[in-house]
Amino acid sequence: MSTPARQRSTLGGIPAWVAVVAAIGALLIVVPIVSLATRVDWPNFGSLVTSESSLAALALSLRTSVASTVLCILLGVPLALVLARTTFPGKRVLRALVLLPLVLPPVVGGIALLAAFGRRGLLGASLDALGVSIAFSTVAVVLAQTFVALPFLVLSLEAALRAAGSRYEAVASTLGASPSTVFRRVTLPLVLPGLVTGAVLAFARALGEFGATLTFAGSLEGVTRTLPLEIYLQRETDPDAAVALALVLVVVAVIVMVVTYGRREIR
Repeated sequence: MSTPARQRSTLGGIPAWVAVVAAIGALLIVVPIVSLATRVDWPNFGSLVTSESSLAALALSLRTSVASTVLCILLGVPLALVLARTTFPGKRVLRALVLLPLVLPPVVGGIALLAAFGRRGLLGASLDALGVSIAFSTVAVVLAQTFVALPFLVLSLEAALRAAGSRYEAVASTLGASPSTVFRRVTLPLVLPGLVTGAVLAFARALGEFGATLTFAGSLEGVTRTLPLEIYLQRETDPDAAVALALVLVVVAVIVMVVTYGRREIR
C-alpha cells in the first residue's frame, strides 16, 4: 500500500475502523446525557432544584461526601502504601478484598454493611449495647459512601506510588531519616498528584452513591436522604424535578472529570 493510501486508511496511526467503533462508544455515553439536558424544564429549573427537600438533600450529600473523602484519605493512604511498598503472604487477597466494592453491586455492599454494623450485626450488636447506633443514621451514609469510594483512592495512589518508585525514599533512609519522616517529607510530596486525583474521584463516587446508602442508611429527609435518593423519590412524584436534579449531578461529575483528567493532560 502506498504512503498516501495508508495515511487515508488511518487517523494519526489509528485504523479508521477503530475510530468508528470509538465514535459509537462515545455516542453511547454522550447521547443519553444530551437527551437528559433536552428533557429539563428550563423555565422552571431554578425552582425545581431549590425546593426545600432538594436543598436539604444536596447539603447532606455535600457534607457526607466531604466526610467520606476525608475518611478515604485517612484509610486509603496507608492501604495504598502497604500494597505498593510491602510484600507479605496474602497480599493479593488483601488487594482483591479492598478493590471488591468496585465490582460488587452497591445493594450487596449495603447488606454487608448491615451485617457488620446493624443492630444485630457482627459489630453492631456490641455497639448497640454501648448505646451507639450506626445503621439508618448520617454516620451510616458516610460509611456507605466510604465503602464504595475507598477503592478509587487506593487504586489511584497505589499506581502513583509504583510509578514513582522507591529510590528517593531509599536515599532519604540512608541519610538517617526515620520511616515517618521519609513518609511525610518524601513519599507524600512525591505522589501528591495521585493522591489529589484519587481524592477527587472518591468524592465524586461518594456524591453519586445510591444503592448501599438506601440499603444501609435508609431515606430519612435531612438525615440520610442524599441527592441520589431524592432524585429517585422525585421520579415518582415530580419527574421534572428528578430530571433537573439529575442534571445537577451530571454537571458536578463532568466538572470533577474535567478538573481531574484535564490537569493530567496539562502535565
